[in-house]
Amino acid sequence: MASGICSKLQGLLIVGQPPEPLRPDSGLLHDAAQRVLHVPDVAAGLQQAQDTYVELVIFFSNPTSQDGLPFLKHLCANLPQVPVVVVAQNGSVDQAVRFIRAGAYDFIAGPLSDEVIRRLLEGLMAERQAAADRQDRYLCNDCPPGMKIVGRSKGLVRVLEMIRLVSQSRCNPVLILGETGTGKELVARAVHAWRCGDNDKFVAINCATLTANLLESELFGHVKGAFTGADREKTGLFELAQDGSIFLDEISEMPLELQAKLLRVLQENTFRKVGGVRDIRCNATIIASSNRDLLQEVGKGRFRRDLYYRLAIFPVTVPPLRSPDRGSDIPLLAEYFIENSGIPACNGRLRLSPAAAQRLMEHSWPGNVRELRNVIERAMILEKSEEVQLSSLVFDHLEPPKAPAAAAGISAKDFSLETAEREFIIRALKETGWQRTRAAALLGITRATLHAKLKRYQIELPKSSSGDSDAVEDGPAGLH
Repeated sequence: MASGICSKLQGLLIVGQPPEPLRPDSGLLHDAAQRVLHVPDVAAGLQQAQDTYVELVIFFSNPTSQDGLPFLKHLCANLPQVPVVVVAQNGSVDQAVRFIRAGAYDFIAGPLSDEVIRRLLEGLMAERQAAADRQDRYLCNDCPPGMKIVGRSKGLVRVLEMIRLVSQSRCNPVLILGETGTGKELVARAVHAWRCGDNDKFVAINCATLTANLLESELFGHVKGAFTGADREKTGLFELAQDGSIFLDEISEMPLELQAKLLRVLQENTFRKVGGVRDIRCNATIIASSNRDLLQEVGKGRFRRDLYYRLAIFPVTVPPLRSPDRGSDIPLLAEYFIENSGIPACNGRLRLSPAAAQRLMEHSWPGNVRELRNVIERAMILEKSEEVQLSSLVFDHLEPPKAPAAAAGISAKDFSLETAEREFIIRALKETGWQRTRAAALLGITRATLHAKLKRYQIELPKSSSGDSDAVEDGPAGLH
């Protein structure tokens, strides 16, 4: 395009009746997008936007129809990352205000010209490039092709360096160790990306979620008639993976009898379906993970010693967030989750306050990255200002910080965990309209636990609140 639009949108959706410059076959639009779609009304527009990947929606509002605002709100709620430009012939300022408040990226009062369209597309492309640049600052420089791995700590960089070496070698199987929530599956996908690329399959299974018989059938497949209910032949994951990768998550939970069958696959590179007599070749890279100490499991008789030594050719351990080698990733991950969460911020783009960032660094993160994401999303629901404040951080388990925090003018009582927990509970109740069931869900506790804490901290519900049935015993102190 002569104007200098540097990269094309993958998909552009036009909803309504466009004027000549925005006809779906317009050369201007095809210069800006690889695929231009057009639907005549909002009902078809909702379906099309959800069924097909698009990066921009241009909606021509019909002044005689009342469907415009509901359509926009529904689209923004379900596809918050897709900008929607509203075009209204002879649109008014009041219309513009209503649509922008409902989430429109831009509002254009027609008529349209090529130049208006060109400026619109150039502005959108510039914002996309700026967003991409912001994303790059979160990502590790050593990410495999096509993957986004957030973090720049030396612990994460060292893991990826080892994974690259393993992937470029002929090492098979690959063992990944680490606590729950550290990102073991992401590391497994990095092995696959470096070794296999996009052409081969990555299949995954959690060994803790299935019974022994179901897990055996899922992994190896079965022939017709192998057992009651086997009315047709089933292809197992080892066969389905072909020349790609199979990820055996939480392999420590695999029953001992299946561990013996897996050992044969690793030693002979062949397997048989359940009830079958024919050996099938296994060419897949086998990647296993565990959040347990496998040598301890061997000592307790829960994991085969020979299987452990067959798996542990080059074990890679993913460090937890509390590790000194990975702690610097905590604020980076928090900012990434804020920017990429599907939860809309109340006041535009949120950022972390210094006090909140410090508290995140002090937490021990037993749930690692998964727990951090939960804490940030809770904060985004609770926070009403432009910064995530300390009071909006609600942890699964309140615990003393790793280092004492000191602040001038703040008393020890004000800084106590009890005070913080009481404030979190009150905020959750206010946020949910004093509905205790919803507040308990927001806090990540049971309704009975919330009831006990209300009594402990002498928190009274307002007299006008229904509270969702159960009454709370009155205490001497009310809400502030």
